[in-house]
Amino acid sequence: MLLSRRIDEKHLILLKQGKSFFHIGGSGHEAAQVAAALALKPGYDWPNCYYRDVAFALQNGVTPEDIFLAALHRADDPSSGARQMPAHWGKKSARMVTQSSPTGTQYLQSVGMALAAKKEGTDEVVYVSSGEGATSEGEFFEAVNWAARESLPVIFFVQDNKFAISVPVNQQTAGGSVFEVTKGFQGLHRENVDGTDFFAVHEVMQRAVTRARKGDGPSLIVAHTVRLLPHSSSDDHTKYRSKEEIDRDKKLDPIPKLAGWLIEQGILTDESAGAMLDEVKRAVDRAAEWAETRPVPEASTVLDHVYGKSHADAPKDFVEPEHAGGKIVFVDAVNHALAEEMDRSKKVVV
Repeated sequence: MLLSRRIDEKHLILLKQGKSFFHIGGSGHEAAQVAAALALKPGYDWPNCYYRDVAFALQNGVTPEDIFLAALHRADDPSSGARQMPAHWGKKSARMVTQSSPTGTQYLQSVGMALAAKKEGTDEVVYVSSGEGATSEGEFFEAVNWAARESLPVIFFVQDNKFAISVPVNQQTAGGSVFEVTKGFQGLHRENVDGTDFFAVHEVMQRAVTRARKGDGPSLIVAHTVRLLPHSSSDDHTKYRSKEEIDRDKKLDPIPKLAGWLIEQGILTDESAGAMLDEVKRAVDRAAEWAETRPVPEASTVLDHVYGKSHADAPKDFVEPEHAGGKIVFVDAVNHALAEEMDRSKKVVV
């Protein structure tokens, strides 16, 4: 949690120095994210994160170095080789697929993964997250409906910080509650939880994971968090939020909340907490300094992975189709190709 917070702070410094071009952070969401990640198996389950999932990504195997490689658009960036904006978390070894920029698209992709896991008979769990604003997208409701109908092993983790950029949740979502809007989906287990309470989130997440592994179907968790920064570096939240409201959210900061509990339990002291913070700051500074030394992508690679270079790029097991002869319209050709692929592999589902 401290690591995630310090990375946000350091990234904003790099932005002001002109070394990075964009920042969108997770300050205020850390407890919910770390608690959720701890309930999953890194490298086994499938997390599809959204842009605020800094702490989740760190807990799931992404390193501070990885994050700064993306923030500084370096060629070694594991999420996309500097092709994506920062905060598009992705790391192959952690089974994290870098998300699309349009919010909400990750929901249908996640349901596809969950469908594959179920068809292959594994107990893998798919985690997909967003803010409450993205649940207004049609993909969210399509995904929830499909997951509930097919009893898929997917967890929809909605981090509700009350704002979709500048639009408050009571103006964005019918009734002001994603939890209530989704109550009609039969087969969908739902949980409403204080996202600033680490232990409460971990408890409900463990329940959801257990259900998914047993084949009991999808869960929706709405974790009520606080957004301690503007939406992004392109935003000024003082234009639409009062000082009183911002100060009220600061009092709900999950980091001092958890630190206070640890001190009360005798697990942590003020001195050890201070030493931990100093070490985190040094580690983040080292990661950022190292990332600055890494090369930027070569201009000659700009079209890599955009267009296929030749027929030779096709998979080695590609089989030249038999030509039936004659002419057909393009849509029939597509249908024939799909049918051939479905005959070739049981993993192809249309």
